[in-house]
Amino acid sequence: MPKTTLANFQIDRLSILDPSGNADAQILPKLGDSQLLQLYELLSFTRMADQRALDLQREGRLGTYPSSLGQEATQVGSGFALQPQDWVFPGFRELGVFLCRDFPLELIYRFWTGDERGQQIPEGNNIFPVCIAVGTHILHAAGAALAAKYRGDGAVMVAYLGDGATSKGDFHEALNMAGVYRLPLVVICQNNQWAISVPRRAQTAAQTLAQKAIAHGVRGIQVDGNDVLAVYQATKEALDQARNGDGPSFIECETYRMEDHTTADDARRYREPQELDEWRTRDPLLRMRRYLEQQRLWSAGDQEQLELTLKERIDRAVSVAESAVPPEIADMFRYTCHSLSSRQLEQLEECRHGRA
Repeated sequence: MPKTTLANFQIDRLSILDPSGNADAQILPKLGDSQLLQLYELLSFTRMADQRALDLQREGRLGTYPSSLGQEATQVGSGFALQPQDWVFPGFRELGVFLCRDFPLELIYRFWTGDERGQQIPEGNNIFPVCIAVGTHILHAAGAALAAKYRGDGAVMVAYLGDGATSKGDFHEALNMAGVYRLPLVVICQNNQWAISVPRRAQTAAQTLAQKAIAHGVRGIQVDGNDVLAVYQATKEALDQARNGDGPSFIECETYRMEDHTTADDARRYREPQELDEWRTRDPLLRMRRYLEQQRLWSAGDQEQLELTLKERIDRAVSVAESAVPPEIADMFRYTCHSLSSRQLEQLEECRHGRA
């Protein structure tokens, strides 16, 4: 019997802004001048807040910290597309998404000092706590998406992960469930080319990460993750489709981790400096700034004023974070679960009595 083709698939890649700031006018998202400027402000805020966190860590004022340097467009472009009713399920490298959701920067800094009170989510801010365990939160997002579908409240669940998490069973189980039940779920992968010291090419043989969605009946697309407009457009389309009952999406944002995996890592031991230099030419902030300058929406004076304003804002956040009363031992447990298990209660008592 001759072979027959059962199905054909393709993975599209979306790019709107090139590294020089030139845009494809045919596919520009429908954003006003004020929204474009807001996008650039959020990109800059993310970078400056991230740099301050690195400085604080090196001064011994923060613990181990995962930098977002180079990945700002993926975070801000997607975060900017969210609606207030949508829920975010972050990993641990989504500073820009938190800032897009108006999450208090002082709480973010507080969390990275080891103070669990930094994970006290403000009322009405639909974002889950940081998830350090790789990929486990995608299952939570899928479960919440199933609940949202039953409620019919128009909310979409958005989960963030790195490239390494696409090799985890949690990822495939969550996407399989999302595909079967056509859940309002959007999974966004920050493919920053490195799963700690393991390069993208060594942790999967797939030509793209986006194609991993196909086996689960989920739409997959690859986006230039250093192009904030492309990330925004792809995310908005995925959110609209999910909200309209047209099922889940998986977005692979191809970007680059310009810093170490965390401040406990030394990427010089496994990464060639030439690779870093190449990706510097694709800087997401410079790309957007050049586009705004071409549109006569930005100037050197605007840049100077923005940096001054953001510095003052970040200074205030650091001051508030560091002026907090020291946490109690119970705070390690208080913001983790709705109610503690018998084992957690036992551990809490051990900590209180110095037997841990």
